[in-house]
Amino acid sequence: MAKGHRSQIKRERNANKDTRPSAKLSYARVSVRKACFVLDAIRGKDVETALGIVSYSPRYASTLIKKLLESAIANAENNNGMDRAKLYVEECYANKGPTMKRVKPRAQGRAYRIEKRLSHITIVLNER
Repeated sequence: MAKGHRSQIKRERNANKDTRPSAKLSYARVSVRKACFVLDAIRGKDVETALGIVSYSPRYASTLIKKLLESAIANAENNNGMDRAKLYVEECYANKGPTMKRVKPRAQGRAYRIEKRLSHITIVLNER
């Protein structure tokens, strides 16, 4: 059994909430492996350097991650009142999403399965 009143339990749960600014993109049409190449390049960098890296990266995932990074920066400035010059990418990761299964016709009446993988990408910022 839980101890305390329901409102007390909610208050304790909200007190432990992570207050770092973040942004999350769910159901991105890119596989986790391909997204991680770009995320590994920006992890730990300050936001201006990270924006430069994703702007000039030729990978498709970099366009998605650039928009997500700009959203996280805007969240930090508007919601948390943080200074843009002090921000850096503390955490960034991609988790596996659902897989869309498609069928490709092959020779002699066979059918091969094609798996279109989706991912959930998260970026968490913090101040130095």
